[in-house]
Amino acid sequence: MLASEIASQIAEHEKFGGVVPELASRNHLVYAPRLLERATRAAKIDIANVDAFAATSGPGLASSLMIGASTAKGLAIGLGKPYLAINHLEGHLLSPFFNGDFQIKPNISLIVSGGHTMSIQVVGLCDYRLIGRTVDDAAGEAFDKVAKMLGLGYPGGPEIEKHARNGDATRFNLPRSMLDSENFSFSGLKTAVRYLLPKLRGDFLADLCASFQQAIVDVLLRKTIAAAKKYDVDLITVSGGVSCNEELRRQLRDACDREGFRFKSAEPWLCTDNAAMIAFAASLRLDAGFESKVTEEIDPNLALA
Repeated sequence: MLASEIASQIAEHEKFGGVVPELASRNHLVYAPRLLERATRAAKIDIANVDAFAATSGPGLASSLMIGASTAKGLAIGLGKPYLAINHLEGHLLSPFFNGDFQIKPNISLIVSGGHTMSIQVVGLCDYRLIGRTVDDAAGEAFDKVAKMLGLGYPGGPEIEKHARNGDATRFNLPRSMLDSENFSFSGLKTAVRYLLPKLRGDFLADLCASFQQAIVDVLLRKTIAAAKKYDVDLITVSGGVSCNEELRRQLRDACDREGFRFKSAEPWLCTDNAAMIAFAASLRLDAGFESKVTEEIDPNLALA
């Protein structure tokens, strides 16, 4: 990777407690050309020497996806280069291999973010099979909503994790839903916290954060280990914004050690949404002979498998 430039919008959306689509797309439009200029300057290359252009085609907010896709398509057409439309989830799924030998090994992939929680059987590049997904709230969404109930900042995951470090994760017995299913559900956990809050008095914040966090970790660990055993793979990977959570990483790594699985995670800077993982997925696809048509439309509900 020659350069990676980021224009964060967290501070602008924090006051609203979540992403505002209109504000996000407006900022995408403003920052896209600036980031392009910064990236080429940092990489010390002329844009005409770029081999191909890629952008996220989905899933995500339509208004934001259109900005990135239109920019990449325009550059590809103007410079006569290939265009690649990349699935946002594939970017996450492949990111644990970014700092290795770049060979995608068979694995069970846990993708856990603000909008998605799913387990995927990865047979190889472009060969992905859905095992289970959330039927309601994603884990990251549950973190954000519970953090808002507790009067904490946005995004909620890092805030809850910070308070949980000094808490007792056994103090509150919160539900672990759908443990015998391959799918995930976190809305019941969120609701349990909402009903519990009015009953609490005194100093409970750290213990509640730790108990809530542990409930999510328990569900993710149990289902991921079970999937690895069922589909007979020896490698488990984890990616997505929630995988920045140090307690989740530690417990998943320890569980893999106990059960005899190898463990690979994306670097924290690659876990939150970023262009580097999309570029990595695009480079692997380009090397494998894949290209996209510039007429290909974005798809806010694009499926991975």
